Amino acid sequence: MLLGKQRVVFFGGKGGVGKTTLAAAYAIAAADAGTRTLLVSTDPAHSTSDILEDALGPEPREVVTALWAMEIDPATEADRYVADVKARIQDTVPPRLWQEVERQIDVARVSPGAQEAALFERVARIMEDEGSRFDRIVFDTAPTGQTLQLLSLPELMQAWMSGLIGRRKKLNAVTRMWRNVGGTAERRNGGPDDLVLAALEERQARFVRARATLTDAAQTVFHFVVLPERLPILETQRAMATLDKYAIPVGTVYVNRVLPTHAEGAFLERRRERERTYLDQIAATFARHRVVHVPLQGHDVVGVTALRELARMMGDDGRR
Repeated sequence: MLLGKQRVVFFGGKGGVGKTTLAAAYAIAAADAGTRTLLVSTDPAHSTSDILEDALGPEPREVVTALWAMEIDPATEADRYVADVKARIQDTVPPRLWQEVERQIDVARVSPGAQEAALFERVARIMEDEGSRFDRIVFDTAPTGQTLQLLSLPELMQAWMSGLIGRRKKLNAVTRMWRNVGGTAERRNGGPDDLVLAALEERQARFVRARATLTDAAQTVFHFVVLPERLPILETQRAMATLDKYAIPVGTVYVNRVLPTHAEGAFLERRRERERTYLDQIAATFARHRVVHVPLQGHDVVGVTALRELARMMGDDGRR
């Protein structure tokens, strides 16, 4: 199996095309090749545990030699992020105002995009913090729409964070001016150890580093999983255009569940004829990318042994 050299690998595609299965097979192949590998599921469905037949949680757990896996939940990450924000700023807010500030933070927790922002921050932390422990990190992502929203966040968040930082600095400047006029001592809020400003600048720096990693073809690659059917092809085509817009490098297109050549019968032959049309469309639509056909299995792909066998079928079969 052609694994590539990138240390950050994403698997994505329309829901139900087999992203989790192929991501797990790829991760096992990487581990079997002697690469310390971390498989991360960001899909709320969390079928990675089922496929690996191992109970996974929010922290890495070794499932086979050289392979660790974990599942992160967007809602849990949002709760964790809100708790961290509250802990950071509580001492900077006068007690009489804290109840209202806490209410505003809780409102922000349920606002649109809050879970995605918290999830992306966790993904960014994993790419940085776990990068020192693992040679390769494989992300099994949510269905295409949620994933594209997640990967578009660095640019959006950088602009938003820049605005917040600018307003915070202006507020600090005004505060210092009034304190100088009044002759009062400089307090922590707005002073040189402004915890809110420090937190904002820390997040901005993390998003900048994440953006640099995601757009570096030497470090990151996004593989698509597609079925030889009309809707998955169209969705993948649109998704690729979005990744191109954000300069995120795309690697292989894995065409999953292709009818094996030895399958026989009139029904299967008619289905194969229709499938051949879509395979030709895939070859033409994604001509700039490596296309690999993964045959339909006659059994559920569950467990390390079955995933290893599938990984052997994910090699380059020469079809473009």
